[in-house]
Amino acid sequence: MSILTKALTTAAMATALIAGSAQAQDDMRIALVVKALGIGFFEAANKGAQEAAAELGGVEVIYTGPTDTTAEGQIEVINSLIAQRVDAIAVSANDTDALVPTLKKAMDRGITVISWDSGVAPEGRLMQLNPSSSPLIGNMIIKLAADNLPEGGEVAVLSATTTSTNQNTWIEEMNKVAGNYPNVKVVGTVYGDDLADKSYREAQGLMQTYPDLKAIIAPTSVGIVAAAQAVTDAGKVGQVNVTGLGLPSEMAGHVKSGASKSFAIWNPIDLGYSATMIAYHLAKGDAKAEPGATISIGRMGEVTLDDNTEAAMADPFVYDASNIDAFSSIF
Repeated sequence: MSILTKALTTAAMATALIAGSAQAQDDMRIALVVKALGIGFFEAANKGAQEAAAELGGVEVIYTGPTDTTAEGQIEVINSLIAQRVDAIAVSANDTDALVPTLKKAMDRGITVISWDSGVAPEGRLMQLNPSSSPLIGNMIIKLAADNLPEGGEVAVLSATTTSTNQNTWIEEMNKVAGNYPNVKVVGTVYGDDLADKSYREAQGLMQTYPDLKAIIAPTSVGIVAAAQAVTDAGKVGQVNVTGLGLPSEMAGHVKSGASKSFAIWNPIDLGYSATMIAYHLAKGDAKAEPGATISIGRMGEVTLDDNTEAAMADPFVYDASNIDAFSSIF
């Protein structure tokens, strides 16, 4: 090979490397910011987000979040993403209002911001993707308790944090329809901060405070597992039913033991997929976040934004002994 040929070959390789690097830099970067790392629900959502990225092509999903469920931790993560100049941020918020100033700064820098799962106040995002309709979820979680209490009884709620947007909304909607189940009495609400050990202790406290307790409703994937374990350890399987929102993979054993007769959840894989699709279309500019607008969410169809620029993905689905095995191997 001549010196000239070698030079031309080297130049071609360099050009290809530069082009490849430019292509990588040209990929749209979407940050999926979760409440905390290490939670199965959000890890499943990341699988869906990565699926959406692969389907779209030219998209990199950055899966990130704090180590604990605090607004301060998320603010630190978001500031880092702003410094990295990502194209879009899709966040499941630990606090409705506390993230707003930081997310406004992100939008001022040209970053597309949406919230999903647990929402941000409207001034801090373009739109909110709810996993389901809040009224449907609120009715579902108390109905799941009532369906297994033909003679009624006392039930209590084990929530995540006091500032968790979605939890508070679902409990509020639950209380609105509680009158539809006159034999069921909601006696109290406690908060486990989406920490397994604290949720376990709070569940223990509920059973001690209310000795006639018949059910614990936990609309949180961390809390429902902790409550089911607390009921099992207290020897109250069959006396106290644990229900709410959880992951089939984490609840399968408790359904089989009888600690939980049934629970519900949307598919977090679908939720992460849909959030990524929405962030992509808004960042690309081929969709707008305005009341009445429809946005494609790929294989999930499309969503329509309401007057608050919010949309619902799908109805919650009930899992029990009849179907838990089929789903527990999926998520």
